[in-house]
Amino acid sequence: MTKLVLATRKSPLALAQAELVAAHLRTALGVETELLKIVTTGDKQAEWSLEQRGGKGLFTGELEGALFRGEADVAVHSTKDLPGDMAEGLAIAGYLPRADPRDVLVVRTGVREPRTLATGSPRRRLQSAQLFPGVAFTEIRGNVDTRLKKIGELGVADGTVLAAAGLARLGIASWPGVEFRPLRLDQMVPAVGQGAIGVQCRATEAEGFATVFDQTTARAVAVERALQAALGGGCHTAFAAHVGGDVLYLYHEQTGRRTVSLSAEDFARPESAASRILKELGLL
Repeated sequence: MTKLVLATRKSPLALAQAELVAAHLRTALGVETELLKIVTTGDKQAEWSLEQRGGKGLFTGELEGALFRGEADVAVHSTKDLPGDMAEGLAIAGYLPRADPRDVLVVRTGVREPRTLATGSPRRRLQSAQLFPGVAFTEIRGNVDTRLKKIGELGVADGTVLAAAGLARLGIASWPGVEFRPLRLDQMVPAVGQGAIGVQCRATEAEGFATVFDQTTARAVAVERALQAALGGGCHTAFAAHVGGDVLYLYHEQTGRRTVSLSAEDFARPESAASRILKELGLL
């Protein structure tokens, strides 16, 4: 193996993440890399409400197709875009070390408490409603810079919520007309896999990547994705799970926010742990 082709979306954030993976693979494996830039259905349908249409696989399907056709060797994803159930024949090769998993409240400069928030995520909407009772919501789509302009320049709402990792990877520490306020994990539980860049490959080739990626991130995300797979949730479900150390932070629209201590056995058998936890919470 002397060269690897990486399938990626074309957005600035996706390309930044793909470049990070490419650099890691060049160093770890001593290979050349090439990016295969793909526009996904989710990118084409910029006006779709992901909640109403169902966002499951809209940002990953075309990249997976490139793997099946042999046009790419790996596909690079924001792990939070990956559905819980993966197409047969594909596997997670691994993850880069997870960046800051928190969400960031982005508000127009001078706004102390937002009365309107723009977000299409049920997870962010329901948790924001607990932080700011009475707040009204509207949809927002587009790349990170588009969303920042809609808040800071166009005033479509008092604020929105973005992922801290995405802002950092784009080198955005400030933006004209807005303020960034990171939210603690006990204020807003992140999406499954948030902050982790996931690398997908053909299942038959997964063993070749076994020692290439970050094991700590893989250990945590395996539990998060097991919970997601057990519930079968997509973009229409207000569900969140994040593992920090040995603590699971979980949010579900039926239970609210919960924390659960995890054992070594839970990490060794994530599917069994997910089933037990969800049954204890009355979600299975």
